[in-house]
Amino acid sequence: MMTKEPAMPFTIVDLEQGTEVWREWRYGGVGASDAPAIMRENPWKSLAQLRAEREFGKRPASQTVRSSRAMARGVALEPEARAAYNRLTGHSVFPLCLQSNAHEWMRCSLDGICLDTGTAVEIKCGTGSYNSTAKNQRVPRHYYGQLQHTLAVTGFAAMDFFCYLPGRRPITINCARDEKYIERLISAEARFWESLGRG
Repeated sequence: MMTKEPAMPFTIVDLEQGTEVWREWRYGGVGASDAPAIMRENPWKSLAQLRAEREFGKRPASQTVRSSRAMARGVALEPEARAAYNRLTGHSVFPLCLQSNAHEWMRCSLDGICLDTGTAVEIKCGTGSYNSTAKNQRVPRHYYGQLQHTLAVTGFAAMDFFCYLPGRRPITINCARDEKYIERLISAEARFWESLGRG
């Protein structure tokens, strides 16, 4: 089911993340996690690899094994991390799927959003993400496109990047909307979508 939010630039898509129906919806457009590869900022996945995923429906086996372990850990820790974020910030965010009204192919599956306060959060539970963010005190460059894609879909001015590992102090970095980057991002994503014969 899809619900347009009054005065919001997106439509809510009522899907449970991780289900087969959700995967089909995700592959029916360009998601936030696709943005780094499209912007050539993903050190683990090239634009050509992303295109192959979309055209042939699966990742190379070596990449699948490696990434599935990290993803499984992240999925398992995400509810705990979201609860920690809510406690620390006083927000009340929940996972939600959104689709852009301006560009129907732009989608995002948010780890956390509160529509009443205009708050969104991207949660990372990996050791590498945590250590990089702790050291540099900024969003790692390979996640920047993911956050800007989400900001483009939501229309929000900023969102949080939250790194969580059990037993370690959580890290919250606020990421502001970058209009110039978003303009380039939408253009690059549109070209990618059209190259798949879906534009």
